[in-house]
Amino acid sequence: MSNFFNGLLRFRRGPWEMVATILIALGVFMLMQPFVMWAFTYSFITTLIGTVMFIIVSHFPEGD
Repeated sequence: MSNFFNGLLRFRRGPWEMVATILIALGVFMLMQPFVMWAFTYSFITTLIGTVMFIIVSHFPEGD
């Protein structure tokens, strides 16, 4: 777990791609759930942020 946070602080690709992937999955889940309107409302922006974040962090250097 310490390696994960160390990678986040040092801007390494692996941990940041994982965060971006989780954001994309969260946005898709928010889009498909029928119960909470605010989650549906913010689902597109969450997915968009995750996608743009994934594109940006794919240019980060690999881990040590």
